[in-house]
Amino acid sequence: MNGLETYKDIAITTQTKGRIVVMLYDGAIKFLKLAINELEAQNPELKGMYIKKALDIIDELNIVLDMEVGGEIAVNLRKLYTFMNQHLTQANIKQDPKKIDEVIKLLEELNKGWKNIA
Repeated sequence: MNGLETYKDIAITTQTKGRIVVMLYDGAIKFLKLAINELEAQNPELKGMYIKKALDIIDELNIVLDMEVGGEIAVNLRKLYTFMNQHLTQANIKQDPKKIDEVIKLLEELNKGWKNIA
């Protein structure tokens, strides 16, 4: 492992769980903004790749939800993540930047909340 990889590994593994969630939201938002750019540039292959990266992050956020401890908040987050997944899948198929932007807005709102508690 080279120095940069070691630094990245340490930077991620030493973060609090809340900070990691913020980083994941930031990543998903970044990928979705890139997807919109590629959609506008009529580059469907890259658009699809960026949407897939965002979907992978959203899926990971969904998988790690602790439904027993999280209670109603976890249930509501699961519903939101499922909605985002379906919405982005439709956005990818229909080439719809509005649907992508709607998910970005949801992620940004969730991210604000996590930044306040992280």
